[in-house]
Amino acid sequence: MIKKIVFAFLFGLTVNGLIAQNSLTVKVIEKDHQEAIVGASVYIKNTSIGVTTNLEGIALLKGIQNGAQTIVISYIGFETVEKTISFPTTSKSITVELHHDEETLETVVIASTRSRRSIAQIPTRVEVLGGEELGEKAIMNSSNISMLLRESSGIQMQQTSANSANQSIRIQGLDGRFTQLLKDGFPLFGGFSSGLSIMQIPPLDLKQVEIIKGSSSTLYGGGAIAGLINLITKQPKHKQEINVMFDKTSRYGTTLNGYFSQRDDTYGYVLYASGNLQQASDVNEDSFSDIPKVQSFSFNPSFYYYPSDTEEWKLSLNASLENRIGGDIDYIKDKSDALLNFFEENETTRFAVKLSYKKEISENKSFNFKSSLSRFSRNLSLPDYQFNGKQFATFTEATINTYSDTLDWVYGANLITENFNEDPTTSLDRSYNQVTLGGFAQNNWRIKENLTLETGLRTDYNTNYGLFVLPRVSLFYQYSESVSSRIGGGLGYKIPSIFSEDAETRSYQNVLKINPSNFRAETSVGINADINYKTSILNDAVSVSFNQLFFYTQLKNSLVLEQQGAEYIFRNSSNALNSYGFETNLKFKYKHFVLFTNYAFNNVKIGENQKVLTPKHNFGGVLMYEVHDNWRIGYEAYYKSSQIRNDLTETPNFWIMGIMAMKTFDKVSLYANFENFTNTRQSNYQSMVTPPNTNPSLTDIWGPTDGFVLNAGILLKL
Repeated sequence: MIKKIVFAFLFGLTVNGLIAQNSLTVKVIEKDHQEAIVGASVYIKNTSIGVTTNLEGIALLKGIQNGAQTIVISYIGFETVEKTISFPTTSKSITVELHHDEETLETVVIASTRSRRSIAQIPTRVEVLGGEELGEKAIMNSSNISMLLRESSGIQMQQTSANSANQSIRIQGLDGRFTQLLKDGFPLFGGFSSGLSIMQIPPLDLKQVEIIKGSSSTLYGGGAIAGLINLITKQPKHKQEINVMFDKTSRYGTTLNGYFSQRDDTYGYVLYASGNLQQASDVNEDSFSDIPKVQSFSFNPSFYYYPSDTEEWKLSLNASLENRIGGDIDYIKDKSDALLNFFEENETTRFAVKLSYKKEISENKSFNFKSSLSRFSRNLSLPDYQFNGKQFATFTEATINTYSDTLDWVYGANLITENFNEDPTTSLDRSYNQVTLGGFAQNNWRIKENLTLETGLRTDYNTNYGLFVLPRVSLFYQYSESVSSRIGGGLGYKIPSIFSEDAETRSYQNVLKINPSNFRAETSVGINADINYKTSILNDAVSVSFNQLFFYTQLKNSLVLEQQGAEYIFRNSSNALNSYGFETNLKFKYKHFVLFTNYAFNNVKIGENQKVLTPKHNFGGVLMYEVHDNWRIGYEAYYKSSQIRNDLTETPNFWIMGIMAMKTFDKVSLYANFENFTNTRQSNYQSMVTPPNTNPSLTDIWGPTDGFVLNAGILLKL
């Protein structure tokens, strides 16, 4: 009898244990591209139950006990996710999305270097703004990318016009014409079309932004003396993606962005549209606009064709229309009398067609082809002056890439043409034609496991300025898991053009044509060196990363605009321009908190004279609290030291501070951004306009003109 009772008891325990055991299927995918992650670790916390995902990204957990169980999902290069589930549960499967971990950017492959190697393996120093950071900057300014670039260390967004609010990019203190702006490897704007360019690029369709500081002319030709910025757009995925953003500002601005993408095995589609309406605003009440009136619209559809698993065709169409007007606020509102009121009006149209083809010839060889046609027109009007012109430009490039475990090669050639025709609105005709043919080769050689050498050579021939030979070399050394360094340098050049910051501030009035027969191209030599350190402290609770960059660039034959009577003439400076300094970046991360600080020292001189409107000292800091798909709250502060005006007087230094917050509810995000809430603006220190109002003198722009701006909106991810 006792034996039967014991047997029944043990049998009951066994049956109960079997009943209490559960199973769960976990599918792990990458957040941005919705692709399966193979080899991810999936386990039950504080148990021995755990497996890795298969080729479909699926893991099957068995023998899970009843009660609340914490499931941990992790993979190298991604942030670890924990999910607590009470068993038994009616749901037998879950899907988990992993986000890229910003602390492990070695998993990111950089397109700008034309290499398959990850960011941690290349000698070229590249800064990457990923999806999370782009999302943060997009809600701060959804109409253009100026905010995104302005807050990167060593980059200054220089406003060149109080009326149009145009801005140019300065890297390491060098004028905007020395930075090559790319989109998916295509030159975006150049020459005449560079005017207002930064203000006409909305950010919602970007996947990541790659920034290379220092000479990059070997791979991308003239114009990359200070560096390059490559805007990488999103690619269509098998899962449909629809994003809609609506934004309103306290300065009477409205922006609407829409993005749609989807693909199947053969075709893919991306449709992106952006519209912006901005009313003119007289912030300092001096009867002149501090924010211009803007009406703009952009439409960018792209079509993909995948004839096989190893081939991709892409056709992109880009259209952008804009009208912006600044000046006397009364005239802008009702246009009562153009003869009695000052104004500056810009009407621009951009149209471009881009075609690209990629072919994986074999596992170790690929072929790439790109070609684009673009047309740009601009009508710049003042009360008694007009500057009208049209630019037609083409770009064609073909490259062959070969790969091995230790050696990569890139061979390529390109053809760039630019034709500018000025309408005869004045006695000046500054029309020109430029044709540049180039060939280049770059080698990436991993000499040892911790030592990589990169060398390159480009030769360009320009029909007006002759032959340019541009060598470049970079070296990467990994001292330990925590410490690495890079050093590199190269030569560069820039074909002269009247479309400079100095000429833009004068609206090109009485600026004479550049004659190639008695003018020399601007040439440069540059060197960069940096050291990186990363570690974890407090039992790995806090991660720390540190980067120290040093740079030097010498520019010869630099353009100088001088006044001769009523006219302005360009000449080659007899003094070299020297830009040198350093950047310091420090980042701390603790759970959901990230603190990022940076300091940049730029000393830019032409001969013995300090370059005007170039602060020597820049400091910035951002404290961010972020829970993925839930909360994002940030505080930022930026400092700029005093600058030298054109009249050699000194400006005050100033701080700018901002607070932003975004709350996500499933597919809906609500956000608010308090930009420059301290209301720092240049007009607090000086008058912006010198009478008479019919023909005013406008001051140099060295600080913010718009003051405090609150913007808020909604982002839908359908």
